[in-house]
Amino acid sequence: MGTRAWAGTVRCFVVSAMLVAGAAEAKQRQVGGVHMPQSMSLKGRTVELAHMELHKQLFFKVYVWSLYMEDRPRSTHEAVSSNSVKRLHFRFLRNISRDQLVGSFRSGLGHSPDLRQGPLADHLSIMLASLKDVQKGEDLVITYTPGVGLEVGGDASGGVFIPGKPFADALFAVWLDSHPIFPR
Repeated sequence: MGTRAWAGTVRCFVVSAMLVAGAAEAKQRQVGGVHMPQSMSLKGRTVELAHMELHKQLFFKVYVWSLYMEDRPRSTHEAVSSNSVKRLHFRFLRNISRDQLVGSFRSGLGHSPDLRQGPLADHLSIMLASLKDVQKGEDLVITYTPGVGLEVGGDASGGVFIPGKPFADALFAVWLDSHPIFPR
């Protein structure tokens, strides 16, 4: 193979690699330095990235949260009541102690009367008990599966399962009410 032919082959290889990298990058979304896929398969179903947002406290980047939904809702009510796979994914951008994480969730989710007392409050206690210290770059993943329940996992949790839909509905309702992404 001559030098000219070799250079042409290398050029074709480089261009092909750039096109593949660009296609892979196009299937992701980036916010606050965090890359998340536009879609993924969960529990045998395809979910789409519905929203992604950076959360700051004062001027510190704390986490990026993403919402994945199987169905594309038009309102918070549709998103919560939908009996489809949905996921909240948190990627932490700094170290957070377990106490800070639990306090933040307790404070935010405490806006729901359903989560302050009764059986759903018991489920909230179980979820909060699963939380751990978080290191920068670690994740907390909360996934609802229809007919099954809510799984809490990732590096920030020891892992817990809460059966049924009522707790998942309450959690997603409070989150989406506090972080509006749909027109009101």
